[in-house]
Amino acid sequence: MFAISEINRNPHLLPNLTMGYIMYDSCYSEMRALEVTMRLLSGEKMVPNYQCGKELWPCAIIGDSPSTSSVTMARLLGIYMFPQVSYGSMLPVLSDKQQFPSFLRTISNFTVQIVGISQLMRHFGWTWIGILASDNDIGREGSQGLLQELTKRGRCVALLEILPAYNSMSQLRQIAEKIKASQVKVIIVYSTQMYLIQLMEEISMQNISNKVWIAPTHWRNSLVFHIKDNWRTLNGTLGFTNYNPEIPGFHNFLYSILPSFSANDVFLSLFWEILFHCKWVDDPSTNVSVLGNTTTALCTGSESMKNMDISVYESYNFPEAITAYNAVYVLACALHDMLSCDIINIVSKNISCGGISNIQPWQLLNFIKTVHFVNTVGQEVHFDINGDMPTLYDIQNFQFFLNGTSKIVKIGIFMPWAPTDQQIQIDTKIILWNYGGTEVPSAVCSESCSPGYRKAARMGQPICCFDCIPCSEGKFSNQTDSNDCKDCPDEQWPNYEREKCIPKTIEFLSYGELLGTSLAVISIACSIITASSLYIFIKFRDTPIIKANNRELSYLLLLALFFCFLCSLLFIGHPNTVTCIIRQVTFGVIFSFSVSCIMAKTITVIVAFTATKPNSSMKKWIGPKTPGLLIVFCSVGQVLICTAWLSIQPPFPNDNMKIKPGKIIVECQEGSNVAFASMLGYMGFLAMLSFIIAFLARKLPDTFNEAQMITTSMCIFLSVWTSFIPAYLSTQGKYMVAVEVFAILASSAGLLFSIFFPKCYIVLLRPEKNTRKHMTGKASTTAK
Repeated sequence: MFAISEINRNPHLLPNLTMGYIMYDSCYSEMRALEVTMRLLSGEKMVPNYQCGKELWPCAIIGDSPSTSSVTMARLLGIYMFPQVSYGSMLPVLSDKQQFPSFLRTISNFTVQIVGISQLMRHFGWTWIGILASDNDIGREGSQGLLQELTKRGRCVALLEILPAYNSMSQLRQIAEKIKASQVKVIIVYSTQMYLIQLMEEISMQNISNKVWIAPTHWRNSLVFHIKDNWRTLNGTLGFTNYNPEIPGFHNFLYSILPSFSANDVFLSLFWEILFHCKWVDDPSTNVSVLGNTTTALCTGSESMKNMDISVYESYNFPEAITAYNAVYVLACALHDMLSCDIINIVSKNISCGGISNIQPWQLLNFIKTVHFVNTVGQEVHFDINGDMPTLYDIQNFQFFLNGTSKIVKIGIFMPWAPTDQQIQIDTKIILWNYGGTEVPSAVCSESCSPGYRKAARMGQPICCFDCIPCSEGKFSNQTDSNDCKDCPDEQWPNYEREKCIPKTIEFLSYGELLGTSLAVISIACSIITASSLYIFIKFRDTPIIKANNRELSYLLLLALFFCFLCSLLFIGHPNTVTCIIRQVTFGVIFSFSVSCIMAKTITVIVAFTATKPNSSMKKWIGPKTPGLLIVFCSVGQVLICTAWLSIQPPFPNDNMKIKPGKIIVECQEGSNVAFASMLGYMGFLAMLSFIIAFLARKLPDTFNEAQMITTSMCIFLSVWTSFIPAYLSTQGKYMVAVEVFAILASSAGLLFSIFFPKCYIVLLRPEKNTRKHMTGKASTTAK
C-alpha cells in the first residue's frame, strides 16, 4: 500500500498512469494459494486455459511469502510465463529456471543463508552443533544443506532432530529431553513459524535455558518471541534477517493508518481489532455479542496508534517490508520501461514492447528480468541469472530483561559477495548471551589445541572430538587446531614450545668452551715441555747420558713430538677447508715420523750392542746412515698413503644436521674412510713393530739400555690408540674430535715422559749420575 501510493505520487515513474492492486490472503495454505492463482488466470469459474470474465486482471503477481505456496503457484504461472515476484520465498529449487521460468524474488535463496550460518559458527569457534528441522521442504532441504556445509567446514552436528508435522506432545517431549541431555550448546532451528511455539513451550517447561539458539529468517519474527514464558529460553538468540533499512516515510505511514484509509480492506480491520483489543460491531465473523460483553470494547476507527506502546510494530520489525517494497518497485519500473521502450531496445535486448491497452505477461517478464535501479534507501535492486536478488543480511541479538522489557539489537552483517574471511562482521561486545554475560560461550567437543600441538582423532568419534598431542621431535605447529605438525627447514629447529622454528645451535670443538680451552692449554703446555726438553738436550749435549742416547735421533724425536702436540690445535676451532685437509695428514705424517725415530733408536741400540761381539756382521751398520735411512723409509710409506688420500677423496668440511637434534655439527668429513683407516693402520703397524723390537732388546745392560723405556712408551702408545678406535666410533660431534685430540696428546705425552723424562731428571737433578763411569757401570763396581 505504501509503495503503490508513493509510486502514484511520483511524476517520473509511470506518468499519467495510476497503479492499482488486488490483495488476497493465501492463509499459509497451498490449496488456497492455488485457488487464488486460478481465479487470477481464468476468472471466478476457474477454467484452465480460458478467461471467463471480462474484468481487468493483474499483469503480475507479488507473492507468496511461504515457499511451499510459491512453488505451487510458480508451476502453474510458469506455463503462461506469467510474472511472479516473491518477497519471502527462499527455497533453492525456485532458482531453477527450467522448472520455474517466470519466478523471481527480491531475496536470496536460503543456500546463501546456510553459508552465513556456517560462517557465524566459524566466527565464534563453535564446532559442536545441533540442528532442529521442520518436516517440510524448508526444514528438510535447509537442514541437509546446512549439514553438508557445516561438515565441509569441519563442524560436527551432534544432534539432528526433525520436528513432527503434527504437534505430537510425546514427540516434542522426547526432542526436548534429548536437547536437555545433550552437551550441545548451540542449536540451529531450521523451521517455519508454525512448528515452533509448542516446541519452545515444552523446552521452557523443562527449564532448558543454557543453549544458544540460531534463528534463520524463517522464524526471526515469529510470535514465539512475544510469549514471555519463552524469554528465559530464547534470551541471547542470534537471528538472521534480510537487510532491513528504515524506508523513508514508512514510519509515519504506519502511524497514520486508519480503517477509513481503505474501507474494503479486511486485513486492516483485523489488524485494528488485534492492536486495540476491540471488535467492529458489524463484524460478520464474530459469534460474540458485543453489547453483552463488558470486557470487549467497540472499535470506533478513531483510535490512535501514537498513544500506545507499539514497539513490536515499529517499521524495522517488519522483516519483509523492504522486500515487498522492492517487489512493487520492480513491477513499476518494468512497466515503465516496457511502455517507454523503442526500436533500440527491441534490437539490442531482443525484447518486445507493449502498450497500456494490451499488456502481455510474457512481455512484462522480459523487462522485469532486466530491471536495475537504486531504491530510496540506497539499496541496489537487480536480479541475477537465477532470478534471485543479491541480499545483505543483518545479524540480530534478541535480548530480554527481568523488568519485562526486550529489544532486538543489530550486532553485525553478512555479505555473501565478500571474500570468505570478510563475509561476517560482528561487534561481539554488544551481544547479550543467554546467561546474561558478554563472554562468548564455548560449543566444542574438545578444546582447541594450542600451537605446538596437533589434533589426534578419537577412535569411533566425530572429527570434532580429538586429543591434543605435542608435536614430535623436529616438528612444529604455529596455528591453533593444526591437523599435522610441519617440519622445520634443515637449518632450523623447533623451540621448546614447538610453536615456531629457530636457528639450530652450531656445534664444534671451539676455543671458547671449557673442553676446547682445556685441550688447547694442555697441548701448548706439553709443547713447551717438549721444547724445554729439546733445549736441555742441546745445552747438555756433551754430557755422557745425552751422548749415549743418540743425540741426533733424540733431537729429531723431540722436534717431532713438539709438532705432534701443536698439530692437535688444528682440530680445535671452526673447521674449514684448509684445516680439514691438513690436520689428519699432518697428524699422520708427524706421528709416523715420531714412531720411525723411536724404531731407529731401538735398532741403533741393538746394533750397537751386537756389533761389540767378536766377528759380528753388524759392525757395517754402525753409523748415522742406518737410522736416517730407516726413518726416511718408514715415513715415506705414510706420505704415499696421505698423498693418495688427498688426490682421490680429500677431507672436507660438512654441516651435519642429522646426528644431533636441534644442532648443526660442523665437522670434517674424512672423505675416504678407507684412506683414514689405512693411515691409522700404517701408524699402528710401525708402533707395533717398534714395540716388538724394543721388547726383544729389553735385556741389554740397564745403564745404557733405552729399550725398556721405549717398550713402556710403545705400550702406552698402543693402549691409547687401541682404546681410541671404539671411543672414536661411539661418540659424535665435537666429542669425537675431542677424543682424537686426547689420543694425540696422551700418546705424545706417553712417548715424551717415558723416553725423555728420566734423562732430563738425571741431567737436572742428579748430575752425579751423568758420568761416563756411571754409564759404563764402573762406578757401581768401585762402590761395592
